[in-house]
Amino acid sequence: MTATFDQQPRVISYQGEPGANSHIAAHEVFPDWQPLPCATFEDALAAISEGRAGLGMIPIENSIAGRVADIHHLLPASGLYIVGEHFLPIRFQLLAPKGATLQTITTVHSHVHALGQCRRIIRELGLKAVVASDTAGSARQVAEWNDPTQASLAPSLAGEIYGLVTLARDVEDEKDNTTRFVVLAREPQWAPAGNGPTVTSFIFEVRNVPAALYKALGGFATNGVNLTKLESYMVEGRFVATRFYAEVDGHPEDRSLRLALEELAFFSRQTHILGVYAAHPLRGLQARPGE
Repeated sequence: MTATFDQQPRVISYQGEPGANSHIAAHEVFPDWQPLPCATFEDALAAISEGRAGLGMIPIENSIAGRVADIHHLLPASGLYIVGEHFLPIRFQLLAPKGATLQTITTVHSHVHALGQCRRIIRELGLKAVVASDTAGSARQVAEWNDPTQASLAPSLAGEIYGLVTLARDVEDEKDNTTRFVVLAREPQWAPAGNGPTVTSFIFEVRNVPAALYKALGGFATNGVNLTKLESYMVEGRFVATRFYAEVDGHPEDRSLRLALEELAFFSRQTHILGVYAAHPLRGLQARPGE
């Protein structure tokens, strides 16, 4: 993170309960800031918009589960800006109350994505999987129940916070399991040009006509700009226009990207830059062998 946030209240919001992966990500990047847990993504974004939090740490995609769909719909309407990104390796622990063992547990609770990312141990132990609102919340519930048949799949921090014991460590199916977070703020703060790899995130809309997307994106190909993400959404549930969320390598002050964005603006109904920020060091390591 190269941006500075001296004028912001040193509070960072996240969705989930204390001990969640979002809490861990917030602490890794901003260890001196006060974390603000929020029940929903809407609450976490509202805390930033209303000035109760200076920043927000929000997951946007996982290397196994894919995109966090809610965020792609909420972000364009939030009026917030992306000012940074963070990649967090995801590790899940099998947690239970003191006195429980692998032989006593029969049910495991966690967020639906966590359960999906830990299928192997669930199957090996013959556990019943129950969906909870989030990983840390499931750990808190298991601690409150204090039942040796109940377990949670959650980060180690949640186990420490709620006094649970670890029955099995790092039980995720894929060891390269990683979640990408974006750091949000009320005001844009672009990373300086020419100061290392940069990512530009933006949204645009095209009419539902033949070759609209092809024409809109042609400038990125002809100007040699690497388009790293492109995802589509219908606008307000209608089929007459499509909104796209896109990310590219580069800075809008780079000649190649500037020309590509000019061409995009000519063929799209509207274009809005959500953020220009330093690329995280792990970004280039996420491609699988051979890609």
